[in-house]
Amino acid sequence: MLLDAALLSTGIDDIPATARDLEARGYAGVWASEVDHDPFLPLLSAGQATERLQVGTAIAVAFARSPMTLATTAYDLQRYTRGRFVLGLGTQIKAHVERRFSMPWSPPVARMREYVAALRAIWTAWEERTPLRFQGEHYRHTLMTPMFAPDPHPWGPPPVFLAAVGPGMTRLAGEVADGLLVHGFTTERYLRERTLPALEEGLAAAGRSRGQVAVTLPGLVVSGRTDGELAEAAAAVKATIAFYGSTPAYRPVLELHGWDALADELHALSVGRREHVVVHEVAHRRPLVLAAFAVVAGPEEVAAEVRARFDGLVDRFSVYASYPAPLDLWNPLVAAFG
Repeated sequence: MLLDAALLSTGIDDIPATARDLEARGYAGVWASEVDHDPFLPLLSAGQATERLQVGTAIAVAFARSPMTLATTAYDLQRYTRGRFVLGLGTQIKAHVERRFSMPWSPPVARMREYVAALRAIWTAWEERTPLRFQGEHYRHTLMTPMFAPDPHPWGPPPVFLAAVGPGMTRLAGEVADGLLVHGFTTERYLRERTLPALEEGLAAAGRSRGQVAVTLPGLVVSGRTDGELAEAAAAVKATIAFYGSTPAYRPVLELHGWDALADELHALSVGRREHVVVHEVAHRRPLVLAAFAVVAGPEEVAAEVRARFDGLVDRFSVYASYPAPLDLWNPLVAAFG
């Protein structure tokens, strides 16, 4: 299992220094997300400032962009980072795609299947200098003149990882992707009983092996050096669990554990914008929820707990800490994975 740095903040000012620090500490990779900043710009800085660190998007919103636009950006980043870029894609939800990005929405699994195929058709046309002839239901790419085709480079197209929660997208990752980006709102049981079986179904359908798809997890962790730090971390992670738990898309995770009523309560409270009550549901009335979703341990014990839960299940792990935590807090974890 490789250890990555959880979602590189795209709002920090000195990306190169941060990336060099992470590489020096021993992290295998770093991920940037598309939330309130562009996910690609910091990865260019991070990749050019380092020699070994892998850099990737977790995630970039695929349906907000044309496959041609994204193919160009990803191909360039693979070149500028000398083969260390990972293109991690997600769908977002209908409301954001239509109302925030003003882009069309359709059943996401079928659209993502076509999207990945379009990316690879474009890259093949560039790599092999062949005519571009991709025609699908949602995307058509049939024009590529020499002036607009980038020269092939030694590192080729980047690997494509897909973010998935439900079984349909997870199966698709097994069929067509190089990696699966597991959502942080998951549990060891959900991974074993839902995520990985769906991934295996996709692999079997495509005649592929498990080793061809890297499973990456940003896992929730509660840690601190003092009782006060632990309490602050726990409160923040409970709020994160409550936020995701109130969203219908993540309901299946709660249902697997028999927490249907909790899912109903959280959703109803979130619709009423009673955020403080939502957090209370997880923080006080459902203490087992925190233990299921998060590793809760002191800094010296985090590595052992992560391995106990996820060895054999995931290939890459990063700490999802929804609270301020200095990098030094994770030094024992990095040392154990080094």
